[in-house]
Amino acid sequence: MGVEVGAQTARSRALAVLRVRSRALAVALLPAAVAVVLLVGGSTGRVTGRPWGIARWIVAVLAVVVLLAAAGIALVVARSRPAMSPTVPISEESAPDLYRMVRDLADRLDVPAPSAIALTPDCDSWLEDRTHRAHGRFSSGGVDEPAGPDGRRGSLVAGRPVPSLTNRARRVSAAPVLVIGSPFMWWMRVGELRAVLAPVVAGTGPSAHPDIAAARRFVRGLDAAVAVTSAPGRGPLSRTVLAGVGWVTRLLLRGCRVHAAEMERGVASAAAERAQAVDYGVRIVAQEQVGLAYAGWDRLLTRVALPAWRMGRWPSRLDVGVVAALTELSRRDRLAEGFTSRLGERPACDLLEEPGTVDEAASLLAARLFHGGPAEAGPDWAPVDWQDYPDEVVDRKWRTDAARLHRVLDALGVRHPADPALPEADGPTLARVLDHLSAAPGAAPAPDRDPGAALAVHRADVYGEMGIAESDDPDLAVGNERSAALAAGLTAEVAREEASAPAAPPPSAGAEQQGPDHALWDDRMLPLFPLQPPRTGRELLADHVTAMVCCSAMDTAGAAPGLDWLDGPSLLVAGERAADLGPRVLTLIETGDPTPLRDWLRHLGVRPEKPVRLV
Repeated sequence: MGVEVGAQTARSRALAVLRVRSRALAVALLPAAVAVVLLVGGSTGRVTGRPWGIARWIVAVLAVVVLLAAAGIALVVARSRPAMSPTVPISEESAPDLYRMVRDLADRLDVPAPSAIALTPDCDSWLEDRTHRAHGRFSSGGVDEPAGPDGRRGSLVAGRPVPSLTNRARRVSAAPVLVIGSPFMWWMRVGELRAVLAPVVAGTGPSAHPDIAAARRFVRGLDAAVAVTSAPGRGPLSRTVLAGVGWVTRLLLRGCRVHAAEMERGVASAAAERAQAVDYGVRIVAQEQVGLAYAGWDRLLTRVALPAWRMGRWPSRLDVGVVAALTELSRRDRLAEGFTSRLGERPACDLLEEPGTVDEAASLLAARLFHGGPAEAGPDWAPVDWQDYPDEVVDRKWRTDAARLHRVLDALGVRHPADPALPEADGPTLARVLDHLSAAPGAAPAPDRDPGAALAVHRADVYGEMGIAESDDPDLAVGNERSAALAAGLTAEVAREEASAPAAPPPSAGAEQQGPDHALWDDRMLPLFPLQPPRTGRELLADHVTAMVCCSAMDTAGAAPGLDWLDGPSLLVAGERAADLGPRVLTLIETGDPTPLRDWLRHLGVRPEKPVRLV
């Protein structure tokens, strides 16, 4: 009963959307209809006289103008490419078991099977219509596939190209593409994935209804046309013409927005009701895994992947990392203890023939979406395996940050500790940082240079090079004068490095052969989904001081870089993770009190007066 109610609601709302389209067509044809009546009346002698003759000419000209404008708007709507989700396409040859499971699920639900399957680096699943004629040059798996040796796009999973949907009849009749969140494939078991996908696959039934499909195409076309008219970089004449097109399309979108939303709610309701009969008991447990997977995925991206991306490296097995992170969470959290018992069952990634290749493709796409990295690996954008992460990412990150910290100290005129017993004290030492930040407030600056004046000159030079005003800089105050000065210098230095970073390389020759639509997005818009806002001066200073402490611990106390699946880079002392470092660093930079940190260093045997190796 619920299925019928939801489907009926969706169909009625679809008809309401189509009535908006019909009214727009009627408005466009109205001047032409009036012109025809006046012309016929004049030719039959029923409507005569000079006023009627003038009216006929005015209405005829108006009709021509309106018809031309309507034709132009219709052409823009028809040719505008609707937005498509960036995905990793999965061909049937590379995942026959997955396709078989989805088809069996569609048969049980008595709905059409999806036309293709793709993965997205996110914790969600949905159906996506890719039958628009603007997508015809691409394969059903998605438009973000790399070109093969022959210039054609195909599946990047098995190395075999997937035939493109160039046949118009196939485009019109094709079912939607099933997009699955890649973390689900690695964390969920086969039965859990099947239960989670049941209500999604059930949505192919309403999608096949002609009225619902037509209404969706109309709304997607309007949305794509609005995006086209809003694109920057056009000439004055084009902007004027497209402004009128944009006004009309926005008016139509407002007219059908409520109906379209209700239609989609009806479709979702009907799909959910239809899926109730399939794996209902398993779905309750599977929904718990959805929330857990989302938490682990978010933690992995922000704490583990983001530091690597900032270093020009991208972890090539993010989905494997999700399993490790969630397993660690289950070990630490009593509420998640029972989730590890299910790991003995068959994982959903076993449905893929080459899960490692798929994971690598999804990891590269995640780096592009969430960080704005290049579309392919290169000398400055190399993959890194998890076993190499501590040495190639953590160690390098800490030493790079420590080197930047000492460069800023040099720019501020901060002298090295004067100790004749330590001829190496002129090197980059932790003692230099501690002495500078722990100086009493109001202490006299070094006689050779005033840090405040040095900071002003340094920041003015940096901002002048970047072409921005210092007033645009975020609040840098961190609680004490010297810490604030050092935080400001670090912020300016990081901004200069980011501004001078080389641009992403142009697309490969194979991609260029695909024409101007080879890219899913404008590179200037990347990242599409930034993980975190820019770091404040306080956060930057804390990160750099922590990095210097870790470098000193590694070089003088035998510590080692490590990876914590939930917290990211970590310092290992005698194989155990060093705890309580963060609060001690914050005490130093906020209050200028070095005692807690010095006690911590003394306990671990760290010698802050010894120089450290930097990048």
